[in-house]
Amino acid sequence: MLDDINLPLILLAALLATGSPGPATLNIAGTAMTSGRRHALAMASGVSTGSLMWSTAAAFGLGAVMLANAWVFEAMRYFGAGYLIFLAVKSAKSALTPGDLATRGGAYSSVKHAYASGLALHLTNPKAILFFGSLYAVGVPAQASPLTLLTIIGAVAVQSTLVFHGYALLFSSAPAVRVYLRLRRWFEGAFALAFGYAGFRILTARLG
Repeated sequence: MLDDINLPLILLAALLATGSPGPATLNIAGTAMTSGRRHALAMASGVSTGSLMWSTAAAFGLGAVMLANAWVFEAMRYFGAGYLIFLAVKSAKSALTPGDLATRGGAYSSVKHAYASGLALHLTNPKAILFFGSLYAVGVPAQASPLTLLTIIGAVAVQSTLVFHGYALLFSSAPAVRVYLRLRRWFEGAFALAFGYAGFRILTARLG
């Protein structure tokens, strides 16, 4: 019994949030095209882990505690914006480098590095905190049982994992890689603009 929870509606909201273009999906796609499928899947696993952690924290009230302590939230906000700006600079340098780099296999020294990058990206994303906080605050009644919360956490985690890993598989396919190699500098320029814009928005948005 799910305490009258509308699970399909909750999953739809989570699907729109995870599937829409954003820093996580863009980084997974870029990693897939430049560093290969193994690194992209590792990064997707890191993002999925971060998503699970924020979902669990929000479900059991830790998200609200963090939002109540403004300094913690602000610190994560600046870390997240700084990381996105770092990604923007890295992509910009690649866009300005002439020639065919083929793949950027050295972008991540190992799959562990790619996993850690995906995890850091999602754990320092303040919008993930806001999304999961809103999801559980609005879509789940305060008296929901632990079993209901665990069911929602599990369902959202499975769906998010499928979405993020789907991006990794899609953009590491041979046709996607061929298109990237042909338009590498344009892709990297677009990534630089997207990451830079996301970082700027996080720095300047009123999140409180």
